[in-house]
Amino acid sequence: MAQAEEGGKGRTTQIELNLVPFIDLMSVLITFLLITAVWSQVSMIQLGSSIYGKRNENQEPITPPPLADIPLRVDVKEFGYRVIIGSERFQLPKIASGWDTEGLKARLKLIKEKYPEKSDGNLTVDDVLPYEALIIGMDTMIQGGFQSISVITAEAE
Repeated sequence: MAQAEEGGKGRTTQIELNLVPFIDLMSVLITFLLITAVWSQVSMIQLGSSIYGKRNENQEPITPPPLADIPLRVDVKEFGYRVIIGSERFQLPKIASGWDTEGLKARLKLIKEKYPEKSDGNLTVDDVLPYEALIIGMDTMIQGGFQSISVITAEAE
């Protein structure tokens, strides 16, 4: 509680402010904020799932994404390359001279023929591999016809 003591000749000498009620109020407000943040996340999930809920007869059928939107990922591993396009997976093991860049380039050209509008792809490299492996992977993807490359972190297996 605030108090003011008067010194000599009508001057105030000391003012003491009690901060305990203010701290109590702030702790209640922070708790309320944290609880309501969780409920706003749940409501966002419910709204997103209701979009694909019941279908009306007047609704247009949902069209699949164009072929250019199918994700392409090339993983550079210690054992070789792994290519993932949509739900298809291909393994390209190492050869005697190192990574099979010619095999990867041929595989990427086949993918480019199948998906001619696709120009982007993701590249992951194991952490234990040298920086050179990243550069070789990027160069091979560009030679295979994919000009827009994103380097992403590898997913845990």
